[in-house]
Amino acid sequence: MVTRTRMSLWVFSVFLLLAGAGAARAAEAEAPTVSAEVNYFNFFVVKGGPVAYVIILLSVAAVALTIEHCVSIRRVHIVPAGVADRIRLLIDKRDYVEAVRYSAEQPSMLGYVLNAALLQAPNGFPAMERALEEAVEERSAKLYRKIEYLNIIGAVSPMLGLFGTVLGMILLFAAIHAADTFPRAQIVADRVSIALVATFWGLAVAIPSLSIYSVFRNRIEVLTAECALAADRILALFKPGGAASPATRVPNAAPTSPKAVHAT
Repeated sequence: MVTRTRMSLWVFSVFLLLAGAGAARAAEAEAPTVSAEVNYFNFFVVKGGPVAYVIILLSVAAVALTIEHCVSIRRVHIVPAGVADRIRLLIDKRDYVEAVRYSAEQPSMLGYVLNAALLQAPNGFPAMERALEEAVEERSAKLYRKIEYLNIIGAVSPMLGLFGTVLGMILLFAAIHAADTFPRAQIVADRVSIALVATFWGLAVAIPSLSIYSVFRNRIEVLTAECALAADRILALFKPGGAASPATRVPNAAPTSPKAVHAT
């Protein structure tokens, strides 16, 4: 994972260098003229250069991630209704094999953590508690890693916008120096506004991305807490003096590992 991340950073850095070089060549070849009419697509997209193109691509990625998270990070996938009641009913009937099998078949986070805890029943209640905590931490960390890409996009986009703005200003002053005279105010305003287009796109992508990231982070915290609470209530049946305490051993016919069913 670390090697893959480093390779991605190297590729992204090389891409930025090539994009900056392309923007410099395009700016040098462009004639210093000011159009009478403003074509907003040309002004906000085409003249933004490769840096603006990269930020726009990041916005597309942010939209795709948002749609995916809206589909996957839902209550039905984390704490579905009826799962806890069904497992509690099976435990009350002392049907531990079916309880383990039913929890293993559930793709939800609640089914996963309960299956991990029930499989440790032969080792005693403390082992079940540890397995439950580790399973909750594992699944919650996986969800947090999933939404972290939105946070990365929100943090990188304004930096790319600033990079494009600085690059545009450098090219503007380089053109002034090469001409050995100060251009007309209209040309300067046109060049400066184009340089600020990159900052515009960076902020336009960063603000929604960070906002959506915060929304999903809060949703994960709430649903994860509900999942842990529901699992703790079922696990309380195995405490000394609980409804399931006289028989805390789960027969060996149960699945040996929750990961065999909950493969990701």
